[in-house]
Amino acid sequence: MDEDKRELLSKVPAVTLGFWIIKILATTLGETGGDTVSMSMNLGYLIGTAIFLAVLLVLIGFQIAAKRFHPFLYWATIIASTTAGTTMADYATRSMGIGYTGGSILLLGCVLASLAAWRMTLGSISVETVREPKAEIFYWVTITFSQTLGTALGDWTADTGDLGYAGAAVVFGAMLSVLAALYFWKRVSRVLLFWAAFILTRPLGAAVGDFLDKPLDHGGLAFSRPLATAVLGVAILVCIVLLPQRAGRHPG
Repeated sequence: MDEDKRELLSKVPAVTLGFWIIKILATTLGETGGDTVSMSMNLGYLIGTAIFLAVLLVLIGFQIAAKRFHPFLYWATIIASTTAGTTMADYATRSMGIGYTGGSILLLGCVLASLAAWRMTLGSISVETVREPKAEIFYWVTITFSQTLGTALGDWTADTGDLGYAGAAVVFGAMLSVLAALYFWKRVSRVLLFWAAFILTRPLGAAVGDFLDKPLDHGGLAFSRPLATAVLGVAILVCIVLLPQRAGRHPG
């Protein structure tokens, strides 16, 4: 099977700079979009979670049924996972009363358990192996847990650490810079670096999203949540169209 045909088997994008730009925008939209439904629309975290999880499950179904990589479908599924992650994390840390520390520990355990089950079942947790339904299910479960964990970590750092939303964004941006340096200058597992970066882009987006829409007296800019969500959505669409979008290259 030649290289082009192998690429057609992939339904996740190549991990490029464009991938990370869209991912950060999507995680920021997830924060503002999740807060729009649960707070601005006063539906609460539980109803918001039910809505976004339903949308996420439908999109995952379409993603698994698809025969090849579709950029708009893939990123719509990512956005659904990050909005669901926002409301799920807020429900766990606030409505369930386990706090940011308890929620972060619980969700970290879920991410590690998902990765361990994936590794034991299929032998690898590399995104380069995501080319069949079983691997896709593990992929999306892990991503959803990581999005939820990222929300809790962002809130924990901003609120508990007294850094504020802008300060938390700087912290997670610096951590991502360290991962980038390790990628280029050290022989560190690419799989480990990918999942670490994937998790850390979520609290970065959460902090930026909160900085945009939280009230001034809470350290935010008090932008309209629906408006911020719409602007971020347009930015993501523009990036999908303008930035190269191709399927990842997987072993045959």
